[in-house]
Amino acid sequence: MFVSAVILNSGDGHQTKLLKKAVAMLDIEKEDKRMERERTLAERVPALQFSGLAVQDLQNLCKELAQKIDAVDEQRYDINSKVSKNDTEMKDLSQKIVELKGKKRPNLKKVRVSAEAMLGALLGSKVKESVDFKANLKTVKKEEEKKEEVNDWRKNVESMSGMEGRKKQFNGAP
Repeated sequence: MFVSAVILNSGDGHQTKLLKKAVAMLDIEKEDKRMERERTLAERVPALQFSGLAVQDLQNLCKELAQKIDAVDEQRYDINSKVSKNDTEMKDLSQKIVELKGKKRPNLKKVRVSAEAMLGALLGSKVKESVDFKANLKTVKKEEEKKEEVNDWRKNVESMSGMEGRKKQFNGAP
């Protein structure tokens, strides 16, 4: 109603007449739906008459109403399960539609690229000259292994034998 009132004020004479007619038709339609609902309820649910009924008749009426309520609840449950099933089917179908409409990515191919080409692709024109990775590495000097003089092994064994040899080992002298 608020939107139609705003549109009524903003248009020229012909538009306002059409909109007024549309609003009137909507009001009539709403009233018709309300009347139809009341008529349908009156047909399906007759008015209950409690006056002049015995206790046994009231109990029977209550049992009958309870059975009708159970039947309606079963129908409502069945309808709800059908609606939820249809909702899931609709979601699945709409997802399939999106997948079919969407762009599909092509399968990527494996490509061998050198380090220089990869840097060129990543950095663009920033690196014009080839990068020498080995030049930037630190050099590590290996400790030269101490080479012992190769002497006759027999002399070495004789000098190390006995207590004197052991004493020399502890003192650090060869």
